[in-house]
Amino acid sequence: MHALRPIRRPVPLAVTPLSRGMIGRTVLALAAFLTVTLFTLPLMAAGTTLRLRGDVTARGDTLSFGDLVEGAPADLAARALFRAPALGAVGTIQARRIIEAAAALGLTGIETGGRLQVTVQRAARRVGATEIEAALKRALETGYGLDPKSLSVRLDGDAPMLLAPLDLDGQAAAVDLTYDPRTRRVAGLVVLGERQASLRVAGVAVETREVAVLTRSLNRGEAVASADLTVERRPRDSVPNDVQGALTLVVGQVAQRPLSAGAVLRSGDVAPPDLVARGDSVAIVFETPRRVAVAARHRQRERPPRRQRLGDERRLEEGAASRGDRPGAGLGRPGSAASADPSGQRRPVSRAASLPSFSPSR
Repeated sequence: MHALRPIRRPVPLAVTPLSRGMIGRTVLALAAFLTVTLFTLPLMAAGTTLRLRGDVTARGDTLSFGDLVEGAPADLAARALFRAPALGAVGTIQARRIIEAAAALGLTGIETGGRLQVTVQRAARRVGATEIEAALKRALETGYGLDPKSLSVRLDGDAPMLLAPLDLDGQAAAVDLTYDPRTRRVAGLVVLGERQASLRVAGVAVETREVAVLTRSLNRGEAVASADLTVERRPRDSVPNDVQGALTLVVGQVAQRPLSAGAVLRSGDVAPPDLVARGDSVAIVFETPRRVAVAARHRQRERPPRRQRLGDERRLEEGAASRGDRPGAGLGRPGSAASADPSGQRRPVSRAASLPSFSPSR
């Protein structure tokens, strides 16, 4: 016998029709998905991540989206978001404000790196006291014929500073200049470009001169080398009249007293070296046109004159000895000579040179 199977009748499935609300919600979900996909796919394809910058330097009047966010899309990087601080000033922007501005552009997921704010500094060209002084000196040369090399302008107050945009890269100029020769007061307006940036300054024009200044200390009798000197410009009223200014006249001379580094050299501080010192022996030779020569050796009793150079020919005239005196009568005095020429004419001179020390015979 076979087992009988029961007869199963198919039951129709119940189908619920879609309502308008369900269709609307589905359409909105698909639209949102497509929108997010369109904005995120380019970023994902490029492999870039939006990151908040830390310190920002503004070079214009506004801050763009690319200045504040690293990896910003090219079409949104130039979009201006905030106003930059004043020239040379520093400001801050809260990180949440930047994120809100990015969300308004349709960008999300910006990495802040834990920053709560971004520091912004406005870049500026700074024209300091050196450029301002140079502009005033050029104006004084043009308007009043003063030599800018011998002038120094002492500006009033603290060191002035002219702030200007970076694109104003021209030379600073002084306009509307006034100068009083009696008081040496000078005032003017320092400008850049077509008066796009300006600063009014005032000061005193000081006349200067070059002076020789020691760069190291010297002992008495030590020679001055070129490396020991430097030339500086000092106010003429603050330096003595006998200061040394030409290095070529000072190099090779010796210190007459101990001199400290930074001292301004005066005429009495240095002198040419003594080739024959007091107590040294010298030979004096007297020659006549008739080839008569008289020589004598003597010891230097006094210090020679400062500019005397023994070993050079010096012209001496007939002095103490006259016609009829015995030849060589004046040789007992160092540096003197007597003429033995029978004609009685005045004849040159003697040559003197230093010799080794010896004990003169009496």
